[in-house]
This record gives sequence, C-alpha cells and structure tokens, in this order.
Amino acid sequence: MKAFLTLTWTESKLFLREPAATFFTLGFPLLLLVAFGAIFGNDPASAPGEVGYTTYALPGYIALTIGSLGLLSLPITLATQRDHGILRRFRVTPLRPVTVLGAQATVHLGMLTGSTLLLGAAAGVGYDVPLPASPLLALTALVFGGVTFLAVGFLLGALVPTARAAQAVGMTLFFPMLFLSGAAIPQFLFPDWLRTASVVLPLTHTTRLLQDAWLHGQWNGTAALVLAGVGIGSTIAATWAFQWT
Repeated sequence: MKAFLTLTWTESKLFLREPAATFFTLGFPLLLLVAFGAIFGNDPASAPGEVGYTTYALPGYIALTIGSLGLLSLPITLATQRDHGILRRFRVTPLRPVTVLGAQATVHLGMLTGSTLLLGAAAGVGYDVPLPASPLLALTALVFGGVTFLAVGFLLGALVPTARAAQAVGMTLFFPMLFLSGAAIPQFLFPDWLRTASVVLPLTHTTRLLQDAWLHGQWNGTAALVLAGVGIGSTIAATWAFQWT
C-alpha cells in the first residue's frame, strides 16, 4: 500500500507538470464553459427540457474531460514511459503490474474528480447552474464513464509503440468525438442525421449518460450497456496486448 500511495503521489505531480495534460483536463473544459456561457447564457428554456443552455451543456464538458483523459493523457503517459524504459524498470522491481497501472488509473480518476468540481463550482457561481438532480446517480455515471475511457486508454497505450504515435492516434480519435458527441456542442443543435450517426462514438453515450443522470436523475440503460461493452472489450484486449517494453 505504501508503494502504491508513493507512486500515485509521484505520478500526480508529474501529471500537473505536463502543460498539455493539465490544459485539456482542467483548462479547456473551463474555457468552453466560460466562452459558451458568455454567448448563450443560462436563461430558462434556452435548451431542451426547459433548462438553461449552460445547465444543459455542463455534463458534456465533464464528458469532454473523460475523453481527453482516456484518449490523450493516459495513452501518451504509458507510451512515454515505455519509450524511456520506465515500464521496463518497473517490471524488475518488487512492484506488481496492478500497482503500476492502478496508480495511473487513480491519478486520472482524481484529475477527473478535480475537473468536475472545478466546472461545477464555476457553473454554479457564474451561471446559477443547479446541483445534479440526483448527486449519487451523477457520481455513478461519472465513475462509470471515467472507468470505461480509462480502459480505452490502457488499450491505446498497449497498442501504440511510441509517445508520438500515441499523440497522433489520440488526437485523431478525440477531436471528432469532441465535436460530434455533444461534449463540446450540445446535440440539440445538430440535424437529425448527425445525431443518429453519432451513436457510433463512445463519447456520445458518455455524454448522454451524464446528461440524463445530472439533469433528470435518470439512468440511461442503453448508454450504460454500450459503455460496459466498450470497457470490457478494451480491458480484455489491453490485457492481451500490453507489453512492458
């Protein structure tokens, strides 16, 4: 346990020292919240369900954070550690693989929690966004989506050979999901055909799961089932493909 806590603390400091990871996790979602909040405000009935635009969009910004952690931060971190021989050195220490990978998962879930609290505080103070209809359900959706994308991140980290490749693959996956999933731009602004096409994107289901839990206190069973399939499949594939060197 001491080794796990020490490694987690060290990885947390390394995460915060990386400008790109810190920006996409803490800065970019907050920037979107402020920018679109200034444009659209949060007047009642400015979004479906008789809620304000910013209230409706907030769960999407949280989903954006989940996507950036799973598709960019985690794969790049693992690929960089492999490039520099850090994973190989971990392998010959008494640390077990579950400790090394568990520390990464803990750090990224911690950053997700911090980003969510920051977004929620800024939205509440700046735009009068209310707390979730069901805080426990919203927390469950947050963890569920976060764990799913961490599994995807471990899979990408297992498959891509270098940090440069991880960055290229991660951005190729992340940015289309960012704009088409409803994470950055709410899907009620999309044409019907685009909303239908976006169901192939895992981040779409993460956004919908968070929106239903946060805004309505409801569990979106379809989105959860899709994410469970993605998470389980990614975990199995990552376990098979992961290499320390």
